[in-house]
Amino acid sequence: MGLLSFRSPRVSADISAMKKILIQLDTDSLASTFDRVVAIDAGADELFSYGGVTLDNVESLIHGAIFTRKPSDLMHTAVFVGGSQVASGEALYKKVLSTFFGPFSVSVMMDSNGCNTTAAATVLAAAKHLNLAQTTAVVMAGTGPVGCRVAQLLLGQGATVRLASRSLEKSRETCRLLANGADTAKLTPCESTSNHGMSAATDGVQLVVAAGAAGIQLVTAKQFGSISTLRLAIDLNAVSPTGIAFIEVMDKAKVREGVLSYGAVGIGGTKMKIHQACLRKLFESNDRRLDTSAIFELSRAYAESA
Repeated sequence: MGLLSFRSPRVSADISAMKKILIQLDTDSLASTFDRVVAIDAGADELFSYGGVTLDNVESLIHGAIFTRKPSDLMHTAVFVGGSQVASGEALYKKVLSTFFGPFSVSVMMDSNGCNTTAAATVLAAAKHLNLAQTTAVVMAGTGPVGCRVAQLLLGQGATVRLASRSLEKSRETCRLLANGADTAKLTPCESTSNHGMSAATDGVQLVVAAGAAGIQLVTAKQFGSISTLRLAIDLNAVSPTGIAFIEVMDKAKVREGVLSYGAVGIGGTKMKIHQACLRKLFESNDRRLDTSAIFELSRAYAESA
């Protein structure tokens, strides 16, 4: 009797102090140090990082995560899917979800290459300055992993969106893909290679977002100056030359050539806060599914409470 009365408080204390374990599944051969640092700063007690995770080897990792704690304790375990290849991350995210059954589930966040948190931060910044439901926007390099998500979120806020790409066919294909999860009635595919195509893409827009690859300028000084209706420009490229002429990487609501502007670092601070806030949310239950839309909704709630 004395032995039982001695152990009970310790068992209770151990449960209340159960560590928060984040399992990082990276599709690259080496797990991202960036994502690891953010996870620790967000409050994970233990971080299990795996590189080279594929559809073929992920199931055993997930089983190890869901069968080692009681279902009622699985809120203390969570999964983060990352890596530089967004398509691979999306496939891995779906595979992880398919391995859960009954009460054996943990919360999962997918943010390969920072695609979802960056898109959320971008649209959150735009919403500070524009009524998105009354905004016409062009997303340059809109077929990329961040660009297409920016377009998706802008559409969700009622904006009219032109999705620009060097290839009109690639733009059309991305628009078709977006139709699977968004109302694309206000979405128009555009090409931005020719002068005529660029003029059509930017005519009458209030918002320009450049989401292209590093070191590629998508909007020249002449093109920037020709958009008489432009009120806000957001450039997500941190490598010189920046994606939009005149914008500097540190700009945060800085007026450039009469236009309110954000650079990559100006958006990046909010992206980091969103990333950390989402990771913390994973440990509030065992059934959170943080993809593009869910991450944006959490970012909006975070912004309103901040």
